[in-house]
Amino acid sequence: MKTNRATITVSGAICTWLLAGYGVEAQNLLATVYTNIYEITPAGDITTYPTPGTGRGLAFDSNGNLFMAEIGGNILEIAASGAQSTFTSQAGDPTDLAFNGKGNLFQIDHNGNIFEYAPNGQQSTFATGLSEPEGLAFNAAGDLFVSGGNQSGYIYEYTPAGVQSTFTTDVDNPLGLAFNSAGDLFEADANSGNIYEFTPEGVRSTFATGLPNVVTALAFNTAGDLFAGTHNDIYEFTPDGTETDFATNTRVAGLAFQDETLPVPEPSTCALFGSGLLALVVSLHKNRKSARP
Repeated sequence: MKTNRATITVSGAICTWLLAGYGVEAQNLLATVYTNIYEITPAGDITTYPTPGTGRGLAFDSNGNLFMAEIGGNILEIAASGAQSTFTSQAGDPTDLAFNGKGNLFQIDHNGNIFEYAPNGQQSTFATGLSEPEGLAFNAAGDLFVSGGNQSGYIYEYTPAGVQSTFTTDVDNPLGLAFNSAGDLFEADANSGNIYEFTPEGVRSTFATGLPNVVTALAFNTAGDLFAGTHNDIYEFTPDGTETDFATNTRVAGLAFQDETLPVPEPSTCALFGSGLLALVVSLHKNRKSARP
């Protein structure tokens, strides 16, 4: 059930958001618009957190800290208290982020690399030689899935030891990836406007089709609903595929939910999420001219 409506005005641009509630657990929506992150409560109250760069991929660590890949080569860390710092400035051309079960951050370099960062920021190269990698996602077993390749698309699978295999090539300019709780992989097909679902064995089916804009990012909430970001809208899909418009007039580059099982910090006016609330993080990019920023 959709409730409340909030309007954000930034440099003359207006983004309208619909905020959703699930039972007694309302969701705070967090959005990066240009160089700001906005936290929007179900009542429509907006708190602004300026950031130094334009966001791409997003990921939460197990402590509730938010990491954002920035155009220009940085990865920004935003603590649950709201404090911001540069996690690394050696990220090359980052597009997406994901944490593994050990708390290490993985980052795609659009030049063809996957970097791994220890919690102290020490960087190592996990894989090289990829063609335009775009999306990252870990399954429950700790295997890393990577999408990319533009017109000749692929999804590769890496074991924790770094052994690569081809999961599928039956995709068309794949971008965002996300796993549901059953272990099925969902993929945003940018060129076709479809969302495909893959079983763990790689069997493909079409989950959604005919989205009117380039599908860029995917994320599941804990209720099992899928959120899909495009160049103009955010769509919400129930597990049976029922589609609704969640937000309009958006320019999405990344989506992420904070796991509700994570510890909640002490209350803070700068907190990126509140006690009992799930945080949907949306990274928007105004000047995204193709299937990637």
